[in-house]
Order: sequence, then C-alpha cells, then structure tokens
Amino acid sequence: MITYKFRIYPNKKQQRKILYQFKICKEIYNELLYQNKEYLITKKYDFNSIIKDIKITCPAYYSKVHSQALQNISDRVSKALENFFRRVKEKKEKVGFPRFKSRVKSITYPQSGFMINKKLKLSKIGNIPIIYHRTIKGKVKTLTIKVNKFNQWYVFFSCEAENKKIKNNRLHNAIGIDVGLENFATLSNGEKVENPRFLIRSEDKLKKLQRRLSRKKLRSKSRKKVKLKIARQHIKIFNQRNDFLHKLSRKLVNNYRLIAVEKLNIKGMVHNRYLAKHIYDVSWNRFIQLLSYKAVASGGLLIESTKTKGSSKRCSNCGFEMEMKLNKRVFKCDSCGLKLNRDHNAAINMLKDTVGHTEISTLADDNVRPSFLKAKIYEARTKRDELLMKQ
Repeated sequence: MITYKFRIYPNKKQQRKILYQFKICKEIYNELLYQNKEYLITKKYDFNSIIKDIKITCPAYYSKVHSQALQNISDRVSKALENFFRRVKEKKEKVGFPRFKSRVKSITYPQSGFMINKKLKLSKIGNIPIIYHRTIKGKVKTLTIKVNKFNQWYVFFSCEAENKKIKNNRLHNAIGIDVGLENFATLSNGEKVENPRFLIRSEDKLKKLQRRLSRKKLRSKSRKKVKLKIARQHIKIFNQRNDFLHKLSRKLVNNYRLIAVEKLNIKGMVHNRYLAKHIYDVSWNRFIQLLSYKAVASGGLLIESTKTKGSSKRCSNCGFEMEMKLNKRVFKCDSCGLKLNRDHNAAINMLKDTVGHTEISTLADDNVRPSFLKAKIYEARTKRDELLMKQ
C-alpha cells in the first residue's frame, strides 16, 4: 500500500459540514465503545448493526454522514478492542483500555463516496479544490480527510500499487552510520552530516511569541491569534525536519546497498534533562524508520545492530578497548596509535560488526520483490543473532 498526501482548500461552508461530520463520528465512536459488554465476553460483535439501530432513532441527523464513513468508525472501534486484547494477552505493563474520544480529527471513506477529477468530489460535502503535486499510481482503496491544529486541510489516498520487480542499479557497497548531536550523522567513510538544529534556530522567535501569549487576556481573540502563530511556527519546524530527513534518507538509500545503524534506546536517553530537547530535535527514530522502508522498497537492506555497546571506545583497527569520557571527541588508540574522530571510529565498528555476521549477497539481489526481501531480512537477522550468541 502507498499513501499519497495532498493539500485541499474547502470553503467555510464545506469546513462546517466536515466538522459537523467529525462531531457525528465522535458520537458514534463513543456509543459503540459504550456498548461493548457483549464484545468483551464473545469477542464477536457486529458494530454495523448497532449503527443501523442508531441511525433509525434520528435519520435526518445521521444521514449527513456517508454510510461508508460510519462503517469505518465501527472498524476503528473493533481494531481498538482487538489491540486491547492483544496487549492483555502479551501481559504488558500498560494495557490501556480504549478511551472515549473528546474529538475526532479525521474521517475515512473506505470504498465509495468520493470521486477524483480536477477537484475532489465528496459525498454530502461537494467539490473541494485540491493541489495534485504528483500523479496517483495504483487503485485508490481508501480516502481520509484530516485537519491540523491551525486549520490546514489534507486528504490522504491509500492506493494498492502493483508489486513490480525492482531494478537496482545502485552501488553494491555497504555503509555504517553513527548518529549524534554534534553532527547529525557520521558515515564509516568519514563523511559527516551537519546537525541542522531546526528547533534551536527557531527558539528566539518562539520565546517572543510565548511572551506575547502570556500578556494576552484569557479567551480573547488576540490570544487565539498568537496561539495560531505559535502553532504555525511549530508546524514549520516539523516540516523543515521532515524534509531534511526524507532527503538525507533517500540520498543514502540511493548510494548504498546495505546500511548499518545502531539500535538506540531513545526512551532511556531522554531522561537526561540537559540533552532531552536536543535528542527530540534530531529525531533519530524517525530517520531510521525512513531509512528502513526506503531501503526495502528499493532492493536494499537496513540492519539495526544491538551488539554495538562501546563501539566508540573500541579501536576499529586492532580491536583494543579503552575508557573515554563523552567530552573527548578524538579517539587515539594506545595499542596501534590509530587517531580519528570518535563518531567515525564508531561508524566503522558498526559496519564491521554487521557485515562480519551477514552474507550481503543473499540479502539484496538485483531483481527482488519487497515481500521476498523482508523474508530475507528476517532470515539474515536470525542468523546474525545466533552467531553472536555463540561467541
């Protein structure tokens, strides 16, 4: 499945209609969640029949939402309860029973109720202007309308694309990546990617806006305007970061066939109050996610290594380990005299640890399907873990 995101511009009347549909969907969701006692016992419940009974009570009110959109609400409730039972079965610490919703910010048309032409035609709403900045490929399965915090509207098309064979003409080589705060990433070939620090660069503007907000009268129009400006600034930072991560991940995937990164415990790292803001700003987890799906889709492979503890303290040339404080950024081996950047040394070790226990030739052939490649990835990781356990 491929998802396409486009900006839409509904007028004020259409916005009111969509927001009214959000309200009805929220009520339906909460009502279905309330009537789940029988589902808890049998785990088999037809929520669509409840929706029919609810619609009979007030046909004029519920007819303002397309029937397919209401059926999607029942699907959301079913999935929420199924995930709850799964978490209970797995005996997780935080199970989390599905909560009642205070608001719904999206509606989905699973099968019908929309038409794609020069404008987007939606049932019960009308023709909405849309910016087609790229061609939609594949059969459209679902359409979702969403709105963000400062009233920007988007439409998402989930399409079933053809599973074509991938012709991979890229370089047949591998690279190790060590992410950090001083430099966003250091590659095993010595190349460094500068940390853009989007949040830090926008802090002064955010501080000014926050001071203006604190001086405004509560529930006033001027306060709402300043809140909107703050939200826009945060969205701008998010878009800048997202654009940077997409471009960097695409560049790496196009140039390297196998990419080795460290599996990071980010939840544990952000407990450091001095570094938490900077760690959230670089968004390492998002970067690894983008690398992962792009590598698989283009016939490559990303491996997250869990056996890289102390990789920056171990000599990449002779394997000698030595103690180093975090403020020391240059690694100098006491055994062989190797001298290079600490992050560069870690990236080389990461690549050696990964490639040393992986047959690269079996991981990504020139013409493979993504599903076949996923099976190969799982097989390779299993072999790697078994070999590491034997050592």
